[in-house]
Amino acid sequence: MPLLVMKFGGTSVADLDRITSAAEKVKREVDRGYDVIVIVSAMSGKTNELVSWVEETSHLYDAREYDAVVASGENVTAGLMALRLQEMDVPARSWQGWQVPINTTSVHSAARFVSIPRENIDAKFAEGFKVAVVAGFQGLSDESRITTLGRGGSDTTAVAFAAAFGAERCDIYTDVDGIYTTDPRICGKARRLDRIAFEEMLELASLGAKVLQTRSVELAMRYNVRLRVLSSFEETDENSGTLVCDEEDIMESKAVSGIAYSRDEAKITLVTVEDRPGIAAAIFGPLSDAGVNVDMIVQNISEKNYEGHSVAVTDMTFSCPTNQVARAKKALEDARAADKIDYDDLVVDTESAKVSVVGIGMRSQSGVAARMFQALANENINIKVIATSEIKVSVLIDRKYMELAVQALHDAFDLDKAA
Repeated sequence: MPLLVMKFGGTSVADLDRITSAAEKVKREVDRGYDVIVIVSAMSGKTNELVSWVEETSHLYDAREYDAVVASGENVTAGLMALRLQEMDVPARSWQGWQVPINTTSVHSAARFVSIPRENIDAKFAEGFKVAVVAGFQGLSDESRITTLGRGGSDTTAVAFAAAFGAERCDIYTDVDGIYTTDPRICGKARRLDRIAFEEMLELASLGAKVLQTRSVELAMRYNVRLRVLSSFEETDENSGTLVCDEEDIMESKAVSGIAYSRDEAKITLVTVEDRPGIAAAIFGPLSDAGVNVDMIVQNISEKNYEGHSVAVTDMTFSCPTNQVARAKKALEDARAADKIDYDDLVVDTESAKVSVVGIGMRSQSGVAARMFQALANENINIKVIATSEIKVSVLIDRKYMELAVQALHDAFDLDKAA
């Protein structure tokens, strides 16, 4: 039998009526001849509630017990979904992570997959069951303890099952009807894409697009799992949603496929740092140890007159999330106190945003950066920092201009029109 993986997020199973609606979509695929593995999230709001209970019970909680409590939300949804399918005369059975088993590392609340053996679920399909409803977001460590995968882990669970079982496709049902050229809440001209390449989706997800979890896209690209993102709130068919697939499955691409943004970015500059071998490691090593997520980096070389001699110096600028600024400042100040680095000043700008254009078409089409910079110049938007990759150009700008920048770039690259 051909096999599909279908994943339903929290808003798609928010209550019993939504679970019924999701079950009807599963039954439709069973009626078409598929065996189905359904991955479910906890009902909307339930994970937050469980986390709050843990934190109220124990401020310095045991991470193993945290996972045991927080993973229970998905177990409830899986059982209810299996019951609803049985009421529809669809042979279904629920599975918790330990029953599959979903083998993971022992890093609680941030576990990663080790293996997903097929034998137990395959045996149930062989007995005549048509649907396996699996609790997402959870697994089993080598110490036989329940683990969780971090927020968005159910997306990753779905892709991992699709890879392990050789599924024809992995359908991610959510509260939006696909991947858009940019956030429709910011740009009314945003257009739903029929297809997008794995690499483009990975860039968009890492740059702030929240439709798919980054790890799930990484896994899909590695194992070439075709993903389809579609709405659980609408009637769907084979043409619904957005297919995330290999670049070879896309006939022709525009230079830019989408625009992502990150609202809460900070720019930190170390002024007048000695320019010598190892200085970058001396700066960014402590930041890494402190868990600071450094993104864009710019280095400006100059000279400083010191005791009658010209000494090569540099200003080192980088960006990071605004909620990590205090951690970054402490790490740099501690490194300075320990004589690992020296600088004249530490300048922090917490009023920045990052805007990025992404597209695999950049590989074969020139002039994207120039077009982007001109569009921003036309709106009198100053660029603070620039970073590029093969399929991406990102700029750091004043946060107050972020929405204007997104709209201007969407127009500049004609993203409201199909290729």
